[in-house]
Amino acid sequence: MDALRSELATAPALRPQGRVRAVTGLTVRLSLPGARVGDMVELGRRGTPLLAEIVGFSHGEAVAIPLDDLRGLGEDDPVRGTLQPLSLRVGRALLGRVLDGLGQPLDGQPLPDGLCAVPFDRAPPTPLSRPPVRTALTTGVRAIDGTATLGVGQRVGLFSGPGLGKSTLLGSIARGTDADVVVVALIGERGREVREFVEHSLGDDGLARAVVVATTSDAPALQRLKAAQAATAIAEHFRDDGARVLLLVDSLTRVARAQREVGLAAGEPPARRGYPPSVFAMLPRLLERAGQAERGSITGLYAVLVEGDEVDDPIADEVRAILDGHIVLRRELAMRGHFPAIDVPASLSRVMDGVADSALCAAAGRLRALVSAYEAKRDLIELGAYVAGSDALVDEAIRIRTSVEQFLRQPPAEISPMAATARALLAL
Repeated sequence: MDALRSELATAPALRPQGRVRAVTGLTVRLSLPGARVGDMVELGRRGTPLLAEIVGFSHGEAVAIPLDDLRGLGEDDPVRGTLQPLSLRVGRALLGRVLDGLGQPLDGQPLPDGLCAVPFDRAPPTPLSRPPVRTALTTGVRAIDGTATLGVGQRVGLFSGPGLGKSTLLGSIARGTDADVVVVALIGERGREVREFVEHSLGDDGLARAVVVATTSDAPALQRLKAAQAATAIAEHFRDDGARVLLLVDSLTRVARAQREVGLAAGEPPARRGYPPSVFAMLPRLLERAGQAERGSITGLYAVLVEGDEVDDPIADEVRAILDGHIVLRRELAMRGHFPAIDVPASLSRVMDGVADSALCAAAGRLRALVSAYEAKRDLIELGAYVAGSDALVDEAIRIRTSVEQFLRQPPAEISPMAATARALLAL
């Protein structure tokens, strides 16, 4: 934060003077001539100055959301406006680094020289500038590569309740993917989980080609929101250099909750389940920034926390409508020690037909049907009440059940190449 404050202090921009007029909840009302939405301001808090962003105007006063704690701020404190939005420094030298939600280092090392400044938020590519998704992306996870093959430039949701192995699965994908660069956004995580993910889920080999952006649950709402924008901006930089980038966001639900805090604090009315309209405007703008481009690509995998393991909450509904596929984790599988706990019949890649050959697509469809048939009769089978011969599909599902389980189960440390996954699936 000190480095960011120093950068803004030396920025070549006008600095009009103003005053703090009121503090209400998370918002600060300012008298600041010339301010615009998105501008950064420095509040002359007692002790250490406080940075904030202009998010709106009301009754002739600017409304700002702070990037840090408000304690120590008082009425009539001086305000300096930079008249410029917050920017992020990016470059290839960020590989292997861990940053906070504002792009500042968390790993104790200073940012390297030679980085270029880019905005946190930018418009998505135009629709006709996007090439079609035609190449498969390896994740190293058989249950995904075999039954819901992802494409380079696709955007997919990972829908999961708490405690189902979502973060572990994302770590496995980060290590096993054949993407050139991995950008990981850990948003609203527990403090201990950030280090665990970096050291254990990613490991040294995974971190060497990755950039991690992390904000913990105690960070201000605006920092959590900026973290998703920062990770996307970093991914865009590598994409523009021609790289195939895998963007992992854990989780998009916490990004939406951060936007809800900002929107409600700025005076927006609550709408669906208490989410203001700005949440449903922010989500497509953020998600559309990923995808294929004329040079390079961003494949986005966005974790979505579902309430009560149901996928019909408003954020899940909105995300499913925007993305190109979904992977669903099921609690019953996790309780049986099945990792990854992917519900194969409920998971879908909308581009699989275009990136995988017809034999693999046919085998994946057959596997879905067999798994679904077995699950429909699971209670009868386990009770010994199912009569063999009453359903040919169920009979076949029972016969190859052990082989199917061996294919779909995979330890977190195991990486399965795409060719090996295809051979194993076709052998079933």
